[in-house]
Amino acid sequence: MSVTVGQQVSDFTAASTGGEVRLSDLAGRKLVLFFYPKDNTPGCTSESSDFRDRFEAFEAAGATVFGISRDGMKSHEGFRAKLGLPFHLISDPDEALCAQFGVMKLKNMYGKQVRGIERSTFLIDAGGKLVREWRGVKVPGHVDEVLESARSS
Repeated sequence: MSVTVGQQVSDFTAASTGGEVRLSDLAGRKLVLFFYPKDNTPGCTSESSDFRDRFEAFEAAGATVFGISRDGMKSHEGFRAKLGLPFHLISDPDEALCAQFGVMKLKNMYGKQVRGIERSTFLIDAGGKLVREWRGVKVPGHVDEVLESARSS
């Protein structure tokens, strides 16, 4: 069962490009978690770049940003360096966070059904409660909408 808006998000620990991330260690700050399918693909590059370009505005709103995919740490480190991302990327190869947030879906790719991450973003308040979610995200304009929500929550 995945977390729903209004619920406390269960504590988690995950590997990231900045070391281990524990939700409970981030208490007191808003958190933006954006799940994306794969490093170095067009939509994921565009979305990550949009979060990069508005990073300072998220920081000013008191929000910490993390990107999450199933890619390994080596891929994440290369993707982060290539794009100059100021935020860290979480590696979720065992899909524990994907399951917690319910982002794994069957998708059609070249006529075949494949299981993958549905592009989704979650805003968690400073108290650890999920306050907003975006599922099936279309990249253009998305980051501005998330930023506006982060500013007003």
